Amino acid sequence: MPNVIDVLKERGFIEQTTHDDELKNYINEGPVSCYIGFDPTASSLHVGHLLPIMSLAHMQKNGHRPIALVGGGTGLVGDPSGKTEMRKMLTLEDVNANAEAIKRQLSHFICFDDGAAVLENNADWLTSLNYISFLRDVGRHFSVNRMIRAESCRSRMESEEGLSFIEFNYMILQAYDFLELHDRHQCRLQMGGSDQWGNIVMGIDLIRRLRSESAFGVTFKLITTSSGAKMGKTAAGAVWLDPERTTPYDYFQFWVNTDDRDVDRFLSIFTFLPMEEIRPVAALEGAQLNAAKSILAFEATRLAHGEEEALNAYRSAISMFGARKISRDLLPSSKIPRESETSDDQTVPQTEMSLAEIEEGVPCFKLFHRVGLTESSGAARRLIQQGGGYINGRRLERFDEMVTARDIEDSQIMLRAGKKHFFKIRVKS
Repeated sequence: MPNVIDVLKERGFIEQTTHDDELKNYINEGPVSCYIGFDPTASSLHVGHLLPIMSLAHMQKNGHRPIALVGGGTGLVGDPSGKTEMRKMLTLEDVNANAEAIKRQLSHFICFDDGAAVLENNADWLTSLNYISFLRDVGRHFSVNRMIRAESCRSRMESEEGLSFIEFNYMILQAYDFLELHDRHQCRLQMGGSDQWGNIVMGIDLIRRLRSESAFGVTFKLITTSSGAKMGKTAAGAVWLDPERTTPYDYFQFWVNTDDRDVDRFLSIFTFLPMEEIRPVAALEGAQLNAAKSILAFEATRLAHGEEEALNAYRSAISMFGARKISRDLLPSSKIPRESETSDDQTVPQTEMSLAEIEEGVPCFKLFHRVGLTESSGAARRLIQQGGGYINGRRLERFDEMVTARDIEDSQIMLRAGKKHFFKIRVKS
């Protein structure tokens, strides 16, 4: 079995590691336990959390034991990392309710049966600490000078609000978490976002000082889209894993709308499809690349919400936008329905037009009226001028724009009037 560190590097997860050679040797001597912490400041995780979640899942698939640590205790303090202002203080009831919801979501990605993975809540040990004993036994190993040089502290100290004393303690508490998991589960590997590097190193140092053992850290790259946007953020807000906040259909559509430049990278990170199948995607264009987006959306939705919801979302997309031709040799390990299972879809009104007629060009307002999406050409003009006319999901800017062969995708053209009225034109060659 390959070293899981090499797997994560190949798939684009890792930014830095501590003791690179020693870490690989430690993994090879495995199986090992590793952990990632999740902040319970909301009742749901979102797409921005998927990279650490998927890394734990890869650890499990490669024979190791993942530990998901829900920060029920540190959530009462607040991590200053990546923040320019103090987090809202939560009650213990809030944190516990959020922690339970997060546990349920993680179970979609990681199997916890028979001890294959562990769920821990650091409230179990942090909320009962004796402050004086903690300072004497643990706090004395931390240098304030070193702590304030850490990026998470320095950026907050330079902000207008500054760094509160309660947040300053977070680094010590996270280091203590690592020590506690080491003692409970022989965990010697912590993973996290790039902003957690300082906190992870502090935990490694604490284990070395108090247990005379080596420990290791891995940090992940900050995932942004090719346009520079933060992963998981849209104009409507975060894309949640909770189906009550983001429906499986909307979740599916988020992935379908992936930038062309990101498709192969996101397949590598957010699915378990084999890399030998993913690599050729970088060279795809047009309809084939769009088909790869459908596979990305299906696989990502299947992981987060289950196969039935992924199939429902895929079929709903077909009913509104028409079926995309997905050949059997494109990412063949995917469980998405293929050509023969979708080619007979008749749920959208449709008609045939000759390729020759399309090549001549048809004004879009006339086409909308002709297929019955509007009652008249005038109504079609008004619809398009008001921003309600679409071709293949693209909003039309001018009512007299010509529909030509460049608008053909998978031998069809999909028209939409408003949010709910669709019409498919099948183009005959």
